[in-house]
Amino acid sequence: MSEARAERLAALVAEEGLDALIVGDLVNPGDSGPDAIANVRWLTGFAGTSGLAIVGPERREFLTDFRYAELAERRVGDAFERVIFDGPVFEELGRRLRGRVGFDPAATSVRNHRKLAAAVGDDVELVAAEGLVERLRRVKDADEVDAIAAASRLADEALEWLLERGIAGKTERRIAFELETRMRELGAQPSFPTIVASGPNGALPHAIPTDREVGPNELVTIDWGAKLDGYCSDGTRTFATGELDEELRSAYELVLRAQLAGVDAVAAGAHGREVDALSRGIIEEAGMGERFGHGLGHGVGLQVHEPPRLSKRSEDTLEPGNVVTVEPGVYVPGRFGIRIEDLVVVTAGEPKNLSGLPKELRVVS
Repeated sequence: MSEARAERLAALVAEEGLDALIVGDLVNPGDSGPDAIANVRWLTGFAGTSGLAIVGPERREFLTDFRYAELAERRVGDAFERVIFDGPVFEELGRRLRGRVGFDPAATSVRNHRKLAAAVGDDVELVAAEGLVERLRRVKDADEVDAIAAASRLADEALEWLLERGIAGKTERRIAFELETRMRELGAQPSFPTIVASGPNGALPHAIPTDREVGPNELVTIDWGAKLDGYCSDGTRTFATGELDEELRSAYELVLRAQLAGVDAVAAGAHGREVDALSRGIIEEAGMGERFGHGLGHGVGLQVHEPPRLSKRSEDTLEPGNVVTVEPGVYVPGRFGIRIEDLVVVTAGEPKNLSGLPKELRVVS
């Protein structure tokens, strides 16, 4: 797998007129978090905190330090020449680079760019080349789609387990803890901090769980995801804890209509702005447009937020293999919030929904 991906990247590097591309985190090299190492993981399979790759038409090199020598042998294999270095990483890079070398400015600090520029020879031209790996990552292969689907199934199973045990009377913080614990028991970890927002807290799209107890006859939004074998899921459901007044029921049905329309619009060739506008227009026609202030969705893969985007400012066109969320919402300050989110695969035909839980308004105890 890493060899095929390296070949695709090498071809793109050549198209950009580069002799090589540095892949990896040049902000905190040697201490990279999961998001910062995502490009390296996609390319090589390596998931440690210290890893850089150099890829070009004739080059496949992977650099790490002593801590990860054995892991690199296991995960990277023979598709790359493995280099175990002992010393400053920029000095090691400087010794190995020649010609026009691309770096991703989004993954490079100003300070470390200066270090790299000082380390290379006069025969090296450093060229900003943003997003080349991401351009390839946005189209998932079959194995990646299967991995995301498995993470989504696990997340759904964990939430069903939680709901069977009830949420009314528990604090938001307790609900989030129980859900995240269950995902870990099933062999995954949360792909992001779980959002549990009840009653008026639901009006905060990215609410942090509090010690507020979930009360009767109100809405509770749960936004959660699992990370399994490196790949993420992301989903949201909003539940009722009893009888709701007409305002809340109508708002829920409105968001559901917008969400279903958004899912149906996820198709190869559709523009991210168009999909967003179709779903958003339903909410705007109901006079609630100002209550839906975020984008409709985003890509999901090794990171929980990655291209392509579905929003008013999107510049993306969907293509088969993209995996995106569709998550419209309505948020009324001081009253309630509603969001419904599915994880959807773009195909050559009908969209494939990876979210298995029902979306009709569900009353839970």
